[in-house]
Amino acid sequence: MGLDVGSKTVGVAVSDPLGITAQPIETIKIDEEAGELGFDRLEELIKLHKPVKFVLGLPKHMNNDEGIRAEASRNYGAKLFDKFGVPVEFQDERLTTAQAEKVLIAGGTRRENRKKYIDKLAAVLILQNYLDAHSAF
Repeated sequence: MGLDVGSKTVGVAVSDPLGITAQPIETIKIDEEAGELGFDRLEELIKLHKPVKFVLGLPKHMNNDEGIRAEASRNYGAKLFDKFGVPVEFQDERLTTAQAEKVLIAGGTRRENRKKYIDKLAAVLILQNYLDAHSAF
């Protein structure tokens, strides 16, 4: 299960059973500051999709340094593991949001509708990049 974790939303994607392609699921509204991390909805999705691991986007700076958002992503991953016991891995997510926006623009998605799709599409890109890098094929 791929997750694009932000401070207000978590984009969710899952892979096919063979781990070849990633598909978007949904965007969960959260409030990181208030400690509302969307775990109730994630629990429902875990029961439905039965992931063997979480792949979280790790937002690094272009010089490969990790900043505040990377730390927040690592903290979210630790809480996920503590709550659900599902292994967590991290995937460099540099430029995935920009890439997702380009895909939406190329697909003709109107500007006012892009926010609905961008986080779950970023989760797809994070998970797909991970699957491609760890493919057995």
